[in-house]
Formats: sequence, C-alpha cells, structure tokens
Amino acid sequence: MLSVVAMAAAEEGSPIGKVIQMIADLQGKVQAEGATAQTEYEEFAGWCEENAKNLQNEIKVGTATVEELKATLEEEAAKTAALNTKIEELAASIETDEADLKAATAVRAKEAADFAAEEKELVDVIDVINRAVGILEKEMAKSGASMLQTKDVNTVTQVLTTLVQATALSTADASKLTAFVQSRSSDDDDSASAPAAATYENQSGGIVDTLAGLGKEAEGQLDEARKKEGVALHQFNMLKASLTDSVKFATKESDAAKQGIAASAGTQEQAKGDLNVSSKDLATDTASLADLHSNCLTRAEDHESAVKSRGEELAALAKAKEIIIEATGGAASFLQVSADKTTRAERLVRDLAQQHNSPMLAQLASRMASTARLNSGDVFGKVKGLINDMIDKLEEEAEADATEKAYCDKMLGEENAKREELEGAIGKLSTQIDQQSAKAAKLKEQVATLTKELGELATSQAKMDQMRGDEKATFDHAEAETAKGLEGIKLALKTLRDYYAKADKSHGSSDGAAGGIVSLLEVCESDFSKELAELRSNEQSAVAAYESETKENKMAKTEKSQDVKYKEKEAVSLAKAASEATSDRTGLQAELDAVLETLKNLDDRCSEKAESYGDRTAARAAEIAGLKEALEILSSEAFVQSGRKSLRGVARH
Repeated sequence: MLSVVAMAAAEEGSPIGKVIQMIADLQGKVQAEGATAQTEYEEFAGWCEENAKNLQNEIKVGTATVEELKATLEEEAAKTAALNTKIEELAASIETDEADLKAATAVRAKEAADFAAEEKELVDVIDVINRAVGILEKEMAKSGASMLQTKDVNTVTQVLTTLVQATALSTADASKLTAFVQSRSSDDDDSASAPAAATYENQSGGIVDTLAGLGKEAEGQLDEARKKEGVALHQFNMLKASLTDSVKFATKESDAAKQGIAASAGTQEQAKGDLNVSSKDLATDTASLADLHSNCLTRAEDHESAVKSRGEELAALAKAKEIIIEATGGAASFLQVSADKTTRAERLVRDLAQQHNSPMLAQLASRMASTARLNSGDVFGKVKGLINDMIDKLEEEAEADATEKAYCDKMLGEENAKREELEGAIGKLSTQIDQQSAKAAKLKEQVATLTKELGELATSQAKMDQMRGDEKATFDHAEAETAKGLEGIKLALKTLRDYYAKADKSHGSSDGAAGGIVSLLEVCESDFSKELAELRSNEQSAVAAYESETKENKMAKTEKSQDVKYKEKEAVSLAKAASEATSDRTGLQAELDAVLETLKNLDDRCSEKAESYGDRTAARAAEIAGLKEALEILSSEAFVQSGRKSLRGVARH
C-alpha cells in the first residue's frame, strides 16, 4: 500500500522534491542578491573615497585662504596705524608752519607800515626843503639877504620860524622840517666827529647850502630806507615761499596718507568679507567631511551586517533542506531507481570539477562512484549526503569568504580614511609650515633691509646736520664780515657827506675828487647790501630745505621703525606657529606610520592572490548550483512500468 502511495506522489510531482527545489531557488536568489549588494557597496565605497578626497582638498585650500586673509588684515591694520601717526606729525608740522607764516606776515605788515610812514615823512621833508630853498633863493635874488640879516638868525629852526612869519611856509611844513633837523641833531650828538647840521654862518648863501645838505641827507635816508624795505620784503617773500611750500608739501603728504588709509580700509573691508565667506565655506566643508565619514562608516557597518545576515539565511536554508532530506529518506527508500541515476549525478559532478578545476569536486565524484559501487544500504541517501555535505561546505566557505571580505572592506575603508585624513592634515601642516617659514624669512629680509635703510637714513641725517652746522658757521662768519663792511662803508659815507656839506671849510677842499669817492662808496654800499641780502636769502633757503628734508627723514624713520616693529613681531609669531605646527606634524606622522603598518598587514591578509572575490563567489555559486542539479537527479521520482526502468526527473533550474 505504501509503495502505491509513493508512486502516486511521484506521479503528482513529489511535494518533497518541490520543497527542496524551492529551498534551492531561494538560496540562489539570496546569493544573487548578495552579489548585487556587494557590487552596489563597492560603487558606494568608491564614491565615498572620491568625495572625501575632494572635501579634503577644499578644506586645505580654504584653510590657506583664511590664514592669508588674516595676515592681510593684520598688515593693513599696521599700515593704517603708521599712516595715522604720519598724519598727526604732518598736522603738527603744518600748524607750526602756518603759525610761523602768520607771525612773519604780521611782522612784515608792521615793517611795511613803518616804512610807509617813514617814506611819507621823508618825502614830505624833502619837498619842504626843496620849497624852502626855492623860497630863500627867490628872496635873496630880489632883496639880497635882508630878510635874514635883519634878524638874529643862526639856526635852521630860526630860519623856518622866519619863513613861517613871512607866510612863505606853512606851520605844518615847518614842523616836519624842524622835527627832521632835531632828529639829525640827535644823531649828530651820538657821533663826536659829525658837524652840527642845524647851524650855519649867517651870510649870503649859508642857509641855502645848509638846507641843501639836509635835503641830501633826507634823500640818502630815504634811499637807505627803501633799500632796507626791499631787502626785508625779499627776505619775507623767501620765507613765505619756503613756509608755503612746506605747508603745501605736508598737506599733499597728509592727503596721500589719508587716501592710503581709505584704500587700506577698503582692502580691510574686502578682506573681512572674504574671510567671513571663506570661514563659512571652510566650516561647511569640515562639517560635510564629518557627515560623509559618518554616513560611509554607517553604510559599511550596514553592509557588513547584511552580509552576515545573508550568510545566516543561507545556513538556515541549507539546514532546513538537510532536515527535510533526512526526514523523508526512509519513507522514500522504496522509490530508489536504477544505478544510472547515480552515474548521471557522478558524471555531472565530475564535469563540474573539470569545468571549475576543483579538486574537491573531483574527490566528491570519486567518493560518489565508490559509494555506488559498494551498493550496500541506502546508496542514494549516502550519495545525497556526500553532495549535501559538499554544498554545506561550499556555503560555509561562501559565508566565511563574505565575512572576510566585509571585514577587509571595513578595515581597509576605515584605515584608508584615517590614512587620507592624516595625510591631508600632514599636507596641510606642511603647507602651513612652508608658508609660515617662507613668510618669516621674507619678513626677516625686509627687517634687515629696513634696518639698513634706517642706518643709512641716520648716517644721511648726521651728514646733513654736520653740513648744516658748517653752512651756518660759514654764513655767520660771512654775514658778520659783510655787515661789518657795510656799516663801515655807511659810516665813511656819512663822514664824507657831513664834512663836504660844510660851507665854512678854511682850505680849498677837493670836492670833485670827494664826489667820486662818495659815488664809489655808494656803489660799494649797494653791492654789500645786495650781498648781505643774498647771503641771508640763501641761508633761509638752506634752512628751509634742511628742515623740510629733516621732517621727511623723521617721518620716514617713524614709518620704517613702526614697520620694523610690526614685521619683527609677526616674524616671531610665525616662527612660533611654525614650530608648533612642526610638533603637531611629528605627532600626526607617528599616527600615520602606525596606520600604514596596519594597512600593510591588512594588504597581506586581504589582497587578492589568485582570483578576485567576485570570481570566487561566481565559481562557488556555479558549483553549488551544479551540486543541486545532481541532487535533483538523485531526488527525481522513478517508477517501474511494463517490466522496464523509466526515469522521470525535474527540470534543471
């Protein structure tokens, strides 16, 4: 009865066989999904690596940009401070020069007013003298000297009084001339050798000669006053030009410094904006790299878990199939077919061994043949056991290989990420150290150049000071000698003019020769006056040039000294930062060496020696599929009909 039931089940398609086939199909599906997941993960791992490299490069560039912008801000701030100092010094210089110009202008205005008053007075006096002489000559031509001889007239004052009484002169004109005569008498009192200009001998023509002499003295005094006014005006104009040029130059320098501050402010504003943008971009890139690392690590862990879970699923399916086969083996023993099934299964396994060059499958085929030849007990069960054992072994190898692959992928991914991170950090530090060292060296060169320039500036200023001292000493000596000569000539002229103006000389004086001498002395006086004025003008120009250049040197010294101070401070800061970065790089290099050693060990363990993981997986899957096909051959139901053996198997999948 059991045989009939089994044969009926075989006719209906063997449910046990279908279950085993369904399990085999599910195993193939799980393995295919594993292969697809592995391919996708490898693509994702490549994407992670590429994006990490790009972000690390962006961070490296962004960090260098931020450091450069910070250095620009510090440099521009120092430049602004130096320009502000320069503007303050120029403002003080301009204020001093303007005050000096204002004071000189006030003095010049007073001198001009005094000269105008003196000139007007002398012109009026000369006019009065000329009119008085004309009146006297006219009166003397008409009536001799009766008008003067009738009175006790011995002085010019008395003559003027007489002329006023005769209504020949106005009281105002007489007062002007009297004041002039009195001032001349006061001057004569100061010189013991000068003749009395206000007295004369009361004789015909004596008063006329005296007045004429006074007229010449007034003209000489007027000429001298005008010369002094010309010299003073020239000196004032030179001083005014010098101070004006100094103010103009300082104002121009101050405007340029203000423009420099404005330009520096613009540069700082631009640098601040760029720094803000670069800092935000750097923070974004850093956060993106951290997120990328976290996401990629999470995906790697998920992939590892999936590989492990898939292996467990395959193991469970294989175990379930084994249990089903063992549980139904005794009940289906009566369905054993002829030995050609074993032969077909053996031939299939042997073909697989040759196709995949597998010693294990070749050994399995030999064992299957031996078991069939023994022909004792449950031959099909034993052969199936051999095949199932081989399938389990291959699946265990597949699971172990997948676990090892996941481990290698995870560890290699993590260690390579660490390596890239450390190499990026070391590269960043190396770039930073190189930049800082180069900038520090450049700053030291600039400090050396500025120090040399400051030394040259000090030497130049010392030479200028010495030259100015020598020029001043030369000027003082030349001015004293020229002034002394001019005063001597003036005194000689006054002496000769006073003497030859006398009308009561008791001997025949050489008036003609004396006139030539006086003319020559007047020329000398003019030459000495011009030379003295030129000496003073040149001295003022030299002083103005010296003071202007000294101010420039002072401002240059202040600016260069400030620059030296800033650059030395920055060089020290850069050297310190480079030293700290070098120490950090040494520590990171030690970590990198450890990571490289780990990677070397992983490479020895995980590198593909003969065939890749994909090739091994595909070959193993083909072997398992072939073995399952052999199982299908052995598991196919058979029945005996019409005295002959007939094999009916399931189709190959």
